[in-house]
Amino acid sequence: MSRLTHVAAGPYAPPVAARELTVTAADGARIHVEVHGPEGAPAVVLAHGWCCSTAFWAAQIRALAADHRVFAYDQRGHGRSPANPACGTEPLADDLEAVLEATLAPGERAVIAGHSMGGMTVMAAATRTKVREHAAAVLLCSTGSSRLVESSTVLPLRAGRARTWLTRRVLGSRAPLGPVTPLARRILKYGTMGPGSSPDMVEACARIVHACPSRVRHAWSEVLDMLDLDHGVRELRMPVEIVVGTADRLTPPVHARALAAALPNCAGLTELPGLGHMTPVEAPDLVTGKIRALAAAHIPAAHIPAGHIPAGHIPAGRTSADRTEPAVHAEEIA
Repeated sequence: MSRLTHVAAGPYAPPVAARELTVTAADGARIHVEVHGPEGAPAVVLAHGWCCSTAFWAAQIRALAADHRVFAYDQRGHGRSPANPACGTEPLADDLEAVLEATLAPGERAVIAGHSMGGMTVMAAATRTKVREHAAAVLLCSTGSSRLVESSTVLPLRAGRARTWLTRRVLGSRAPLGPVTPLARRILKYGTMGPGSSPDMVEACARIVHACPSRVRHAWSEVLDMLDLDHGVRELRMPVEIVVGTADRLTPPVHARALAAALPNCAGLTELPGLGHMTPVEAPDLVTGKIRALAAAHIPAAHIPAGHIPAGHIPAGRTSADRTEPAVHAEEIA
């Protein structure tokens, strides 16, 4: 690519995956999955947000991979998952279900963490068989279930039709973001991060967001504009914890509070003073700690298979001819 898709050094540089898989979803979309951490450890699945990629979770992956098996995947059209004509909440649910089926053993439980559109993915998939089978607990970071555009405070205007109209056009712009310049960093920080965000946090997020193709950004902005997943929230029966920054302009705390009120089993709501929309980057230790605590509390040892090999991984000494194909196809990337 003509520009960096993530920072190459520092705490937000993504670690090298132990393995990489390509999972094929129900409609044929190919989903890139990275596998980190030791076999037989408690499982964590990470779903990133709009305009991001697996690199967004770099800090969490680096910390959790010491004693957890971490699966991070690129949403369709993002990162290394090719664009697909199907954009919508049902395709997002299809992709998550495919990733869970391809990476986890039957009956294996995992903590699923979703940021922004990743959290919406979990809500969209709340009634899916594989989600109910595999989700021991969920962490929702900086997300909402409906009315996203009308509640956004990206534009410093009074709430109403004019702000909603203008916000829709800003967020749904087809214009390319261009190179990461000082001005671009200031704009991204204002719109998506808290005022106290450090330069390395801003740089990491800018590299990731600017790498998202404009056509993908626009296509998914229309999905978010029409989002209505309130019904999915009520179907999340497992323990769900919520994290939000009080300075989040894209999914302000009103969304987190509505989620907490609607969830059947809300395990807690944490509002982080002065933080923006990019909470896993802005508060890496806190978000990692939440995931770790949920895994410790809700994944019994009986649900951690010893030496489980993700679908698509070929053990040493065997060939592809020896492998039994899973229901959802997954292939390992050499």
